[in-house]
Amino acid sequence: MEKIAISTEFIKLDALLKYAALVGTGGEAKLVIAERMVKVNGEVCTMRGKKIRPGDTVSFDRFTLEVTQA
Repeated sequence: MEKIAISTEFIKLDALLKYAALVGTGGEAKLVIAERMVKVNGEVCTMRGKKIRPGDTVSFDRFTLEVTQA
């Protein structure tokens, strides 16, 4: 599990995938989220604007991110 720090209260799911370099573009983030390939806290999430806060985990492909406060 990789830790990724954010300095704000939350980050939207699609932005987190780009910030962590798991996808290259916002369009790619939208696609993988819509195709049910992303899990938030162990559950499939199809809302690209979902607010991800410190303490949440996001899984995509073979990567799992733990969001922490910077």
